[in-house]
Amino acid sequence: MKYLLIITMLFIIPFYTSAQRKGDRGEEIEAYKIGFLTQKLDLSAQEAKVFWPIYNNWQKEQADFRKERMQKMISFKKIDEIEELSDAEIQSLITNDFDFKQRELNLDKKYYNKLKSSLPIKTVGKFYRAQEAFKRELLTRYRGNGGGRQQSN
Repeated sequence: MKYLLIITMLFIIPFYTSAQRKGDRGEEIEAYKIGFLTQKLDLSAQEAKVFWPIYNNWQKEQADFRKERMQKMISFKKIDEIEELSDAEIQSLITNDFDFKQRELNLDKKYYNKLKSSLPIKTVGKFYRAQEAFKRELLTRYRGNGGGRQQSN
């Protein structure tokens, strides 16, 4: 068990250090997610060696993608009135949103295929189920105490 924890931490540290740049909340959420996934997946040492590098790369690509998407959306949100735009501009903005959604889906499929080719499909299934459970858990946690900050006693 100690060995598994050490291996898991070795693969998580690079991602954790990048999360530090996102601020306290991002760091707190990512640390919570890693712990949550570690518990739910219950990976063997060999599975952890395979899983965490794939997961970390996926998270990095998702972060880069979201940053790009946010930059595009900011310019759209700065427009006060939709009437100020031409029909072609509106159509372009909507089409760009579809393109981003398709790229996000392609990214998810890419990493699904990497996981599927590297790990037992049941482990991959547990991962996807754990991700959904984490989203629900996070929503509950942050709705329940006014934004997620821990109460001090």
